[in-house]
Amino acid sequence: MMSSSTDIEQIIARLPAEFSSRIYYLALRKLRSASSAEDVRNETLLRVIQALRAGSLRAPEALPAFVLSIARNVILEEFRKQNRTGELGDRDFPNGAPEEPADPAVRRAIESALTRLKPRERDVLRLAYFEDLSKEEISERLGIVPDRVRLVKSRALKSFREFYWRVTGAKQK
Repeated sequence: MMSSSTDIEQIIARLPAEFSSRIYYLALRKLRSASSAEDVRNETLLRVIQALRAGSLRAPEALPAFVLSIARNVILEEFRKQNRTGELGDRDFPNGAPEEPADPAVRRAIESALTRLKPRERDVLRLAYFEDLSKEEISERLGIVPDRVRLVKSRALKSFREFYWRVTGAKQK
C-alpha cells in the first residue's frame, strides 16, 4: 500500500503530464476517433485518481502498468459502446463492413478447422474474437479460472492453425 495521502496527491498531480498523451494515442490508435480518444483519456485519468484515493495501487513503481490496464479497460468499454450504438460506421472498414471470405474454399477450410476443435475451445475463441470479451468475462461465462482461459485460447489457436493448414494443404508460416 502507498504510504500517505501526500504521496498520493503528488502522484495525482503528475498524472496528466506523465500519462495524458500516452493514453490519448493508445485510444486513438484503437478507436480511430479523436473525440473518443479524448473521452477515453479523461475517463481513464478520472478512474486512476479514484483508484489511487481508494488505495488500490499497492506500489508506486507499478503506476504505469496500473494506468495502462485501466486505459485498456476504458478503451474496450468505449469500443463496445460504439459497436452497440452503431457509431463506428465505416471508418474502420473503408470499403464497407468485412464480409465472409470471398473464396469458398477458404470458408470451408475455416469451418472445417472450427468443427474439429473441442467445444470449450470453440466457445473461448467465439467469446474472445466475436464477442470481444476479456479473459475475466470469458471465465465468468464458462465457469473456469481466468488463467485457464488464456491456456485454452492459446491451445485452441494452435489447434485451429494446424487443422486449417492440414485442410488447405498450405505450408505453415
